[in-house]
Amino acid sequence: MSLSTPSRSPALPRGTAHVASGRSNARRGLPLGIAGLLVALLAGAQAIVPGRPAAASIPIKHVIILFQENHSFDDVLGRFCSDVAQGTIVRAGVHDTCDGAVTGKLHNGKTIKLAAAPDYVPDVSHTVHAQETAIDGGAMDGFSSNHGCSRKSHYACYQTFDPSSIPNLTSLAQHYALSDRTFELRSTPSWGGHLILAAGTTDGFSGDNPKVSTFTTQRGPGWGCDSYRDAPWWNGSEYVPEPSCIPNAQKQGPYRPSPVSYVPTIFDRLDAAGLTWKLYATGPSGTSDTIPYGWDICPSFFECLGSSQRDNLVDTTNVISDAKGGTLPNFAIVTPALDISQHNEYSMAEGDNWIGDVVSAVGDGPDWDSTAIFIVWDDCGCFYDHVNPLKYNPDWGIRLPVVIVSPYARAGYTDSTAATLVSFLAYTEHVYSLPPLGTADASAYAYGQAFDYNQQPLPPPGAAVQTQIPKSERERIAREPPPLNDPT
Repeated sequence: MSLSTPSRSPALPRGTAHVASGRSNARRGLPLGIAGLLVALLAGAQAIVPGRPAAASIPIKHVIILFQENHSFDDVLGRFCSDVAQGTIVRAGVHDTCDGAVTGKLHNGKTIKLAAAPDYVPDVSHTVHAQETAIDGGAMDGFSSNHGCSRKSHYACYQTFDPSSIPNLTSLAQHYALSDRTFELRSTPSWGGHLILAAGTTDGFSGDNPKVSTFTTQRGPGWGCDSYRDAPWWNGSEYVPEPSCIPNAQKQGPYRPSPVSYVPTIFDRLDAAGLTWKLYATGPSGTSDTIPYGWDICPSFFECLGSSQRDNLVDTTNVISDAKGGTLPNFAIVTPALDISQHNEYSMAEGDNWIGDVVSAVGDGPDWDSTAIFIVWDDCGCFYDHVNPLKYNPDWGIRLPVVIVSPYARAGYTDSTAATLVSFLAYTEHVYSLPPLGTADASAYAYGQAFDYNQQPLPPPGAAVQTQIPKSERERIAREPPPLNDPT
């Protein structure tokens, strides 16, 4: 197969209502047979107890997380799911549909069609408060109350991408697996989401992005321990500004005294087990004054920044050469540079080109047969999604797109078991028999149903499609970039 725009049958009338999944347990079991179904069920059961020794039959030696920026499930995959349900896109394998919406509810009670998303991603507020406003106690109608998405802005966050505009991701969703029930562990913008992906907790921080400190005139790069920034932290009765730094076990790291406690990370677990890991998350030549360092996980944990773990922080683009050369680590988080991040005020297609490049490099390299790739976005951005997270957990945030690519992913399968960003930690812990970091990952679903390690391995995806960005859009992005050290 190749990463290409899906061929469409003659156009069918497009639905305007929410698309239900329409799946049954019996249908999900058919491709596997009775024995295979039992294996899949057992894998799923083991997945929720990450400390249990992993089955010897699991061939995964590389877990790669592509951590993109700021999109909800309906925004990225709502139209895709609608087209699958209507038959204009055909998925491989089990031909599973998924739960996407092509209409959305406004705060005034009106239902509107989700517009075709432009390649230039609109700027919409996605703070903790904005996300909670959007959820509106489970009504999922508060998106239109947020800055950047009101009637004045033509409800800019009520949008969904046509599958042809993100051809690489679309092809991967067709041929491999996806999750339509992965949520934010908490309603947080990027900084909180990145903390969670490393430690399974925000450690008392609200998750809102760090701000310039009023306690010092010193300034540093990014958002973490060397940034001299503060973030809201819960002191037991209210949120107060504390250094945006999680100390090491010796309480070192914050630029001023801090009550924030040390917590372990997945990196500590991997080191203890003698496993390799990398954070592909710096700019050219390792510079720290450019994004993606601002989003990078390592500087927010002094256990990483202030120790030899810092050596595992490498240039984002190194993931391509490592994949081609067969030197991928056992675990990696890939943080994109700003122009390929799909962040608000940047190009969605540029990010799709990047996703295609990385996955194709893995597919072309010698590590394909032992790799699981998770493509996920760090927060909602904050674009419309119709699924109420509070139905599953009163603390969870908005639903995120997740595509799972591996020779052992169930082709065309939709995993609808409720999960969060912590589920990626749970999967890693399960595969490598690592003890959990805390209660969140200890009880998290670990995508056991999305994999079948006994199936005939799926072939790699082939060459990526490269979408050309119009000159006018490239010039607009160049004119209006967000400040380098203040990503949102």
